[in-house]
Amino acid sequence: MSAAKLEGRVECRHVAKTFGEEWARQIVVQDASFVIEEGELNVLIGPSGCGKSTLISLIAGYEEPTAGEITIDGVRVQGPGRDRLVVFQETALFPWMTSVENVMFGPTVRGTNPREARREAAALLEKVGLKGFEDKYPSQLSGGMQRRCELARALINQPKIMLMDEPFRGLDAMTRELMQEYLLRLFEESRHTILFVTSELEEAIFLADRLLILSAKPTSVKHILDIDLPRPRDFHILTSPRYAELKQEALEALYQEAVKAFSKGSKAAYDLVEAFGKRSSVS
Repeated sequence: MSAAKLEGRVECRHVAKTFGEEWARQIVVQDASFVIEEGELNVLIGPSGCGKSTLISLIAGYEEPTAGEITIDGVRVQGPGRDRLVVFQETALFPWMTSVENVMFGPTVRGTNPREARREAAALLEKVGLKGFEDKYPSQLSGGMQRRCELARALINQPKIMLMDEPFRGLDAMTRELMQEYLLRLFEESRHTILFVTSELEEAIFLADRLLILSAKPTSVKHILDIDLPRPRDFHILTSPRYAELKQEALEALYQEAVKAFSKGSKAAYDLVEAFGKRSSVS
């Protein structure tokens, strides 16, 4: 019997990335190894500037590793591909297009019948709570609405893997929580492989199947934490004893890294110590 075909499995093996000439070389990623299984939602978290976005760019194929290898379903990444889609920190909606035109853009470019693409786009907009806003331009949408429109635009392209680089950064606390719930709802329905980057520990634990805790720069995977909170999740889970235990374990791992980084006097060290200082809210 032949093995089942993998769809959206990511493997990074001893990946390194440096920038600059030899006399001014900056090592950003060093010997990073991890696996993201198909259909999982993994979250990358680490200190500010440690290299989270660089790892996303490497998996997306926008940058090439200096050393090591990245594979998708066993095939080496050698550039961008339709099997991966990146949602960035800043909105990437076309300002001259309406919501439905933005969402249907990808399928239309690939030759899908415009009427069919519009119908599918409208259905996805309804799914993300934007029914009635199909003909609005991005400037007429709130920040949270723009993010939901971007999720619809990503999903219509049916990628194997969604790479999300702090997509909810800059949103107010209430909108951010709503976006997290929207994302989990869509994840439960589609089960795309998702690699989500955040600097917010509470967000990371709430979303993740697994938490990949990164070291300070040059970054590598310091600790992997399985998040065994039951799905589907809502914000009631944030008050559960198991959530508190997982948060404490993650904070301990971050604190250990902060102690090491202090000797370098880096901003990353202070960020980590500040994060650990919030541990009093775990109880």
